[in-house]
Amino acid sequence: MTTPAVPDAPRIPEAVHRRRWAILGVLMLSLLIVVLDNSILNVAIKTISTPEPTGLGATQSELEWAINSYTLVFAGLLFTAGLLGDRLGRKKVLLAGLAVFGIGSALAAQSGSPVELIAFRGVMGLGAAFVMPATLAILMNVFEREEQPKAIGIWAGGVGLAVAIGPITGGVLLDHFWWGSVFLVNVPIVVVAIGLMIALVPDSRDPKPGRIDLVGVVLSVIGLVLLVYGIIKGGQLADFTDPAALATILSGVAVLVGFVWYEKRSDHPSIDISYFKNRVFSAAITAIALVFFALMGVTFFAVFYTQSVRGYSPLETGLLMLPLAAAQLIFAPRARLVVERIGVKATCAGGLALCALTLASFTILDADTPIWIMEVIFFLMGAGMAHIMTPTSVVIMQALPREKAGSASALSNTFRQVGGALGIAVLGSVLSTAYRGGVEDELKVLPAGARHTAGESIEATLGAAGRLGPRGEALVASANDSFLHAMHITALCGAGVALVGVLIVSLYLPGKQPKPPVDTAAPEPDRVGAEH
Repeated sequence: MTTPAVPDAPRIPEAVHRRRWAILGVLMLSLLIVVLDNSILNVAIKTISTPEPTGLGATQSELEWAINSYTLVFAGLLFTAGLLGDRLGRKKVLLAGLAVFGIGSALAAQSGSPVELIAFRGVMGLGAAFVMPATLAILMNVFEREEQPKAIGIWAGGVGLAVAIGPITGGVLLDHFWWGSVFLVNVPIVVVAIGLMIALVPDSRDPKPGRIDLVGVVLSVIGLVLLVYGIIKGGQLADFTDPAALATILSGVAVLVGFVWYEKRSDHPSIDISYFKNRVFSAAITAIALVFFALMGVTFFAVFYTQSVRGYSPLETGLLMLPLAAAQLIFAPRARLVVERIGVKATCAGGLALCALTLASFTILDADTPIWIMEVIFFLMGAGMAHIMTPTSVVIMQALPREKAGSASALSNTFRQVGGALGIAVLGSVLSTAYRGGVEDELKVLPAGARHTAGESIEATLGAAGRLGPRGEALVASANDSFLHAMHITALCGAGVALVGVLIVSLYLPGKQPKPPVDTAAPEPDRVGAEH
């Protein structure tokens, strides 16, 4: 029997290894504020859509942009941020990202119009882009390979924690303070995170970093912005064949095709397209994008269902979303145990199938459905998501060598954010189009010039109905019915997307792997699933 070679020479310095769990805690705090920001905003979108002085009077399309300006800047710069971290040092880049995120949060809190909010959310996205990949890259460099799945599971559970804390925190703040407090709360967390980061976290970098691909960055950002803008515009107009919407969507697709063409020929690409030749890697990336497509799309319309149709307060809405987050928090760290028992393929396919089922279950929700039914749906959805995020994160991070951890993290998080942005844009536009189609005839009680704006969202319709006094009661009832119908259609579209994910992971992710013999002398290879 031969002795394993790896334990004799661990790759992590002993001083770092001893405080690895404290370092993970600091990394999760940094991750917390990035994820928490969007989950807080989800509860606040109804308040922000309320006319001044309570909110900013933002339309549904402006609300989508307030979320997506953050997401698109975030997604577009993740690769550059990952490469800069690999080159300059991940700790330095993480500290700079936290500082920019804190400044953007303070500015967003003082926004005087929807346009200002959209711009400052973009600044926050810039900071977040440098935070997210660095947290996972540092994690991969402070844990030995055998502990990485456990650490990544806890890291993924941090996402669930943020999703849980966000809506409740947002609800408490909105009950006592103005809407800007949901952004200002980030500032003290940033200050604490920076202090702990300086004290505890070691720096690391890639010994052979790549060159920055400025052309690729510009093409990816332009392509994504055009595509998402076109989708949102089509939903706003309730007509995706409108020349303005269609031309913008096609232009975005053309630029993204050009981006892929350029990356394949570049000697220093933002995205190494060759990674996607590994079908396991590609399937894992696709699965994680589809999970966030569903998550962001569902939370967007669920807030209007609970607050506008059911009449719950922001704090009550935050509490109602707790089962979604609690399930992720409970199951994400334990998903690796399921993988050990039944394999990555069965775990992820089951998780996506459960997500599809729960999305379809939104069709049973009505204006008077017992609210516990929605709670059960949210909990099951969170459980499904947890069994996709952890296994796919492990596959993605272990598919590349350790020194490329920044690139792997950037890829994973880019597809999360692009999936989330498209979830809000696509499902938000389906919701908007279906809603306008249902309520259009009832809007004839309004002056001709006010009908288009009043039909953009249920909140806009309810605002117009309120100005009509008693004559607006019929319009309120129609708005609620039209929204419920639109929500059912949107949920079925989301379920269809999740089913596509089931097919992809069933075809390409590996099944249960046999355990390697304990007496092998060779260390585990750095590429997972290369033989598939």
